[in-house]
Formats: sequence, C-alpha cells, structure tokens
Amino acid sequence: MSDYHLPVLLHQSVEGLVVDPEGTYVDVTFGGGGHSRYILQHLAESGRLVAFDQDADALANAIDDPRFTLINENFKYMKNFLRLHGVTHVDGVLADLGVSSHQFDEAGRGFSTRFDAELDLRMDRRQSTTAKDIVNTASEEEIRNILSNYGELPNAYHMAKAIVSARSEAPILTTFDLKRALERQVPRNQENKYYAMVFQALRIEVNGELEALKAMLSQAVEILNPGGRLVVISYHSLEDRLVKNIIKTGNFEGEVKKDFYGNLIAPLKPITRKPVVADDAELAENPRSRSAKLRVAEKVQQ
Repeated sequence: MSDYHLPVLLHQSVEGLVVDPEGTYVDVTFGGGGHSRYILQHLAESGRLVAFDQDADALANAIDDPRFTLINENFKYMKNFLRLHGVTHVDGVLADLGVSSHQFDEAGRGFSTRFDAELDLRMDRRQSTTAKDIVNTASEEEIRNILSNYGELPNAYHMAKAIVSARSEAPILTTFDLKRALERQVPRNQENKYYAMVFQALRIEVNGELEALKAMLSQAVEILNPGGRLVVISYHSLEDRLVKNIIKTGNFEGEVKKDFYGNLIAPLKPITRKPVVADDAELAENPRSRSAKLRVAEKVQQ
C-alpha cells in the first residue's frame, strides 16, 4: 500500500471524518487504500465503508473486509452507485484529491515530467481522449485557455503559440516532446515549476477534474446525514477554492446568501476554520504533502 501511495494527513482526516463508529462512510479516492484502512480501524462491526477509484490499478489494493466495498468508477457518479449498493445517506465523505504516488511513478502514464512517455494523463484509461489528443488537435485559443485557467500560467499565450508551432513540424507525442516544444517559454531555473503547471492544466482538462469535483461535492452535501462530515484534501488553489466556497456559502461561486432574518443559508458549517497542513514530520517523510490543505465541514441540522 505504501509503495502505491502514502496517505496524506491520515490521522487528521480520518479523525475529523468518523463521528459514528456504526455509521456509513465513503472514501471517494481509494488509491492505495491507506485512508480506507484507517477508517475501518475506527468503525464497529456494524459500520460500513464504500470506496471509489476510477483507476483500475487501484483495484489490486482492495481490502478483504465484510464492511468494505470498492467501486471502480469516477466519484462524480457517487450518488448513483451508492444507491445501487443500497446506500442513500451517509455519515461522512472523504476525498484526497489529485494524483497518487503510483500514477506519478508509473512512467507510462505520462503524469510525471521526469519520464519520457506517451502524453497520456488519463486517470481512467477506459476513456478515449488523452493529453496527446488535446495538444495536437485543440485550437491555439483552446490551449491558451486550458493553460491559463487550469495551470494559472502567466505566459499561457506564448506557450499555446509554441505548442501550435511545434506540432506543425511534427506531432507532439510524448512528455519530452511537449517539454521541448515549450523550453524557450520556460524561465531559467524555474523549469520544474512551469512544467508541473503545464501538466496539471492538461491533466485537469483530460479528466474533467473540476467538473467532477463539483458534482461530487454537490452530491456529498445532498447525501450526508445531519451531523455527517465532509473531509477534503486538496493540492492546488483551483480545487481548494471550490471546497472552501461550498463549505462557507453552500455554492461554488462563494456568494453569501441570507434568509429573511439575515441568517446565512448554507448546508454545511466549517469544523476547521483554517485549512490543516502537514507538519514538519510528515513533510520530511512525504514531500508530496507540502501542498496539501485539509478542510472539514459538518452537515447542519435541518
């Protein structure tokens, strides 16, 4: 399990999640199963845990426990698949967003800028569109918007032009092809940072990550029992903003809405006033936790 993915903020997230040992919980990002195993340690025999992961590789980590069910689907379909398994309401939902260590370390998946591999970036390899398709067929404007909106790259305009220029000479097929196409647009001594932002942008586009996140969060609010917990670990500002807004205001735009008496209309209340981050010990053990932000919220009583 630890070779597949070292769980981030493990104790803080699970202890913020499980408020009823006999309850029903959902881990929407199973991965190596680290969070799920720790959740099960907190559950009584009558407790139940349902986990999701769209990556077929994660199925090899399934837990042999009668309280546990693993579903090989995108978490944007959470509500429907829970219903198929007889679950309509739950006591907690946990999401550890982003890319697993396994996906980064599997060279052929194309998630890492370290390896020369096919430009893939699909989390679910059953889907057809890859990053290679996008960089070779999308318009210059579309590529610019992807890099600007999802990578927050300050020079997205020039990067998009460089990609279109490079692909007119030869198709961009691999991760190193893409890096070579962009090398003149990347500031010196900031190569790793800029390439990571480019790959993040393409990955979000390929997998429809932000729309899937919004769908999952909306469904979580709907299916949580009063007093149930939503626990989300995010890794970049685009994810964290959506999570923060729905917790604080009940919508993704962050618009404060009040009732006739001036009370905030929001189905959740924050348990963590500020995001929880990894301490020095965890950062030393797992450098990938450095950008993690944990937020916990509770479904309010209706």
